[in-house]
Amino acid sequence: MGVLRSTQSMEAEVEEMRAALLHGAGAWRSGGAVKRAAGAADGAAEARAVCVTGGISFVGLAVVDRLLRHGYTVRLALETQEDLDKLREMEMFGENGSDGVWTVMANVMDPESLNRAFDGCVGVFHTSSLVDPGGLSGYTKHMAILEARAAEQVVEACARTESVRKCVFTSSLLACVWRQSYPHHRRFPTTIDENCWSDENFCSDNKLWFALAKTTAEKAAWRAARGRDLKLVTICPALVTGPGFRRRNSTPSIAYLKGAHAMLAEGLLATADVERVAEAHVRVYEAMTGGAAGGRYICYDHVVRRGEEFAELQRQLGLQSSEALARLGSDGGDGQAARFALCNGKLARLVSSRRRCTYDAYQPISYD
Repeated sequence: MGVLRSTQSMEAEVEEMRAALLHGAGAWRSGGAVKRAAGAADGAAEARAVCVTGGISFVGLAVVDRLLRHGYTVRLALETQEDLDKLREMEMFGENGSDGVWTVMANVMDPESLNRAFDGCVGVFHTSSLVDPGGLSGYTKHMAILEARAAEQVVEACARTESVRKCVFTSSLLACVWRQSYPHHRRFPTTIDENCWSDENFCSDNKLWFALAKTTAEKAAWRAARGRDLKLVTICPALVTGPGFRRRNSTPSIAYLKGAHAMLAEGLLATADVERVAEAHVRVYEAMTGGAAGGRYICYDHVVRRGEEFAELQRQLGLQSSEALARLGSDGGDGQAARFALCNGKLARLVSSRRRCTYDAYQPISYD
């Protein structure tokens, strides 16, 4: 957030954000307004107030939209005037909370501003992440350190704010997949699930700064929540795609794909549609109330198994590919089966217990 852009590129981005929201959500005013009215009639308005950090981001906006459609009122925590200007240009909801959305300025490094933003909300969705405008991938080692510090500040602010009871923290699948060593010559693939953590030393040695940032930030969040009167759950989505992701999420996407050749060969490169990621956030949040949800949740809906798929993904992001890469697949290119198998069964079971869904099915994803 806070990356300076030209007026022309900013206008184009606003238009694409508006189109993406209308494509994925119908309208913020229509369906969401009906549910909000019903919630108010039931006298549950206070229990439906939540705050979303990074609400102008690709994932953040999708989470806000999904919350509105589920009948919540949302306080949108923005970090810069640029974010606020962009939000106003979108004209997707009215002023002064008329459509269930209020904006507040809050810096993730400023505890007092976080306390003000969270005060009166019962839940917080921390979807924001830090971006380095000076680097192609958007992430450096320094940014990884800042990301962990910001995560700690946000969770501690949640714990200090009397009204807040729950926090859903957006992490990444990359916080699960990078390890120093795995067993070779196994008959069956090793399962990668919520119990797996990426090795920080491995990430640092291989300059996988985005993975390092997500791993250290999530661990910092868990440490900050330990022993506090706060329920914390983390969502670990794969590479987030969906309408407009090429423009709106290119920086995190490029950072995510560092080391992607190895992930592809090992069966660990996956994508998650932004609408499903947003729905997962809300479903897990609601399940936390009765204690049905807790811990970490891996979220993906497609595993990239063919080099052609990966080459197309790179093309959409403006990255160079190669003929050799196009021939590479999850058999490692040498006829050997992938050594790993991703598993998001925990999330699939939680969602299917509340509503029939297909989270664990591989589905074709449009990268455009």
